[in-house]
Amino acid sequence: MSIVLIVIVYLIPVLGGTMSTRTQAEVPGLTADPEIYMNTTELITSKGFPCENHYVTTEDGFILNMQRIPHGRRENYTGAVSAKPTVLLQHGLLGSSNNFVLNPANESLAFILADAGADVWLGNVRGNTYSRSHKTLKPSDRKFWEWSFDEMAKYDLPAMIDYIVQTTGQPQVHYVGHSQGTLIGFAGFSQNKTLGQLVKTFIALAPVATVGHIKSPLRLLAPFSKGLKLFDLFGHGEFEPSTNLTKWLAKDVCKGLPLLCEDFFFVISGFDYATVNKTRVPVYVAHTPSGTSVQNMIHFGQEVNGDQFVMYDFGSASANMAHYGQATPPAYRPDDMDVPVVLFSGGKDFLADPDDVTWIRSQLKNIVGDHVIPHWEHLDFIFALDAPSLCYNEIKRLVFS
Repeated sequence: MSIVLIVIVYLIPVLGGTMSTRTQAEVPGLTADPEIYMNTTELITSKGFPCENHYVTTEDGFILNMQRIPHGRRENYTGAVSAKPTVLLQHGLLGSSNNFVLNPANESLAFILADAGADVWLGNVRGNTYSRSHKTLKPSDRKFWEWSFDEMAKYDLPAMIDYIVQTTGQPQVHYVGHSQGTLIGFAGFSQNKTLGQLVKTFIALAPVATVGHIKSPLRLLAPFSKGLKLFDLFGHGEFEPSTNLTKWLAKDVCKGLPLLCEDFFFVISGFDYATVNKTRVPVYVAHTPSGTSVQNMIHFGQEVNGDQFVMYDFGSASANMAHYGQATPPAYRPDDMDVPVVLFSGGKDFLADPDDVTWIRSQLKNIVGDHVIPHWEHLDFIFALDAPSLCYNEIKRLVFS
């Protein structure tokens, strides 16, 4: 038995169905900043921005909560209302809408776009903090969690975009995805050409499709995706990494960052302490991770193991045949996608690894921009101090061009 398996087996009593993440009160340093205890709506309105909460039901019954910032602190857009650009910001794995509003107004992408005059929508996929409702199921039901990013691409993405188009009257939206938010874009827009026609520009931050070259500690969980063994460790419901598991994974990447290294989100994504406002770190930690399913984590593990961009493997030829009509999961075809894409990638990103970005770059036939920021890691796209100058100003130019 390998040492990794020994450690995992040792942790099973902790990682079972009763495990839970740390409460805010249990995390050192989480007492000073009131934003630690705010939800996304409060984070927005506390800075003087308007916020609306919208709820959209997917075809398979999930009720997704989206926050909308219809304009900036001063409605300064002077053009025709029908020409006002509409933007959907979509978070990554274990994230939520708050990822785009956790920094001050002059450093957060959502606020920068809203103050410039855009109609900004913040998405939340199924199962995260803000999208834990269903027409017939409860989070305590096993079936509530039987999905991966396949369903986000097939159901969540079109539900959100269709709703925005219908609500605003705009014929198209600008779609800005981070990490998993890019993955569901590559999957959804290539599968659903009608949906792709509703997207004016797809801006991909830390783009993810294949993940075979990742250096993130997420790769240490990948072997347990074979044979769906992660279900034996974590159950069939919500993925809730315990502090013990996080500390084990943290040994691979974290040195001298005890607060961040107690948080699974930061351990698997990578974090450069030098690029962020250090006073904001307790706020970041308090709001993440925001939840996903064990099945989704297994799917990511399968992607690591196979180094392919394919649908979820149900574990046997017969199970796949029942779901797909073939013995193996179908492959996604981003080369079929017509949507104009602008790529922003990081040279030191160990989750959206440069080699994997090279693969998705080679598949896309309509790249209209390609920006590599050499010193950036995965979370710099949402938290870095230099994000406005190195990334957000260009996004603003694209949205208003």
